[in-house]
Amino acid sequence: MADKHAPRKGSMAHSPRKRAKSETPTIKSWPEGGSEPKVQGFAGYKAGMTHAFLVDYRPTSTTSGQEVQIPVTVVEVPPMKVMGIRVYEQTHLGLKTINEIWSEKLDKELVRKTPVYTKKRKVDIKALEGEDVDDVRLIVHTQPKLVKSIPKKKPEIMEMRVGGGSIKERTEYAKTLLGKELTFKDFQHEGSMVDIISVTIGKGFQGLNKRFGVKLLSHKNSKHRRMIGTQGPWHPAWIMSTVPNSGQMGYHKRTEFNKRILKVGKEGAEINPKGGFLHYGDVNNSYVLIHGSIPGSTKRLIRFRDTVRFRGESVAPELTFVSTASKQGN
Repeated sequence: MADKHAPRKGSMAHSPRKRAKSETPTIKSWPEGGSEPKVQGFAGYKAGMTHAFLVDYRPTSTTSGQEVQIPVTVVEVPPMKVMGIRVYEQTHLGLKTINEIWSEKLDKELVRKTPVYTKKRKVDIKALEGEDVDDVRLIVHTQPKLVKSIPKKKPEIMEMRVGGGSIKERTEYAKTLLGKELTFKDFQHEGSMVDIISVTIGKGFQGLNKRFGVKLLSHKNSKHRRMIGTQGPWHPAWIMSTVPNSGQMGYHKRTEFNKRILKVGKEGAEINPKGGFLHYGDVNNSYVLIHGSIPGSTKRLIRFRDTVRFRGESVAPELTFVSTASKQGN
């Protein structure tokens, strides 16, 4: 009799709980897009949180149509630059790079990141054309030099998918952006929903009680209180991954789905609290207000993506007040 095969039971959504490879998170899946080609992602820096008043836009809420107070997160989103275009072919092993082109003029801050591409090179636009192209991506980089609160000047390089329309329309749209700046409004507008990907706050090596919420042992237990009751059965003769144990807590890459954009502002002075945001300072570029909290510490890179699970409609909220009171305490 053949062995019975079945999928494993239990979620592995948050396993393994190890440190993220990079503070610049990667995005592995993208939505299909609409009828017109557009950029499907953006990036910014988390400034902090405040509170705002708005007219409750949620139709099923008990306070629908009333003015309510909500927590909001401020993300500074300076323009990003398009430094290259890359096209892919879909194979049985996944996406395979067919060709790419790079901008003739690159910022001097990219020398440490991409020393090979800082030399002058001819842009061969025809290299992107072909019947095998299945996906089009922009190679973009951030401009931390525009953010006074962040000491580093070395930009982060990442890919942003161009979605919507046909492959030919996407390619033509990408060509028009090569070497130019992208703003947040090229990506999304007020009221729309986005997914947010970032690395959570790191808490170091922690015990199982704090890491997993396992309750303390009885006072009748011998010698220890903050330990696990059992490491598992005799067989299998190893400690299973489902047993809570000490280890790394925090600094994990996490995705939060369906976060609403409440406002896209041009001047940071509109929302800067007195004394600036804690551990960040003042916002000097364009900014985004997000409903609720998002993962990550201040100054951390936050990546946005078109939502992959939302099936509702975009609702532009009516903001009546955004607090600029001091966050410094007494």
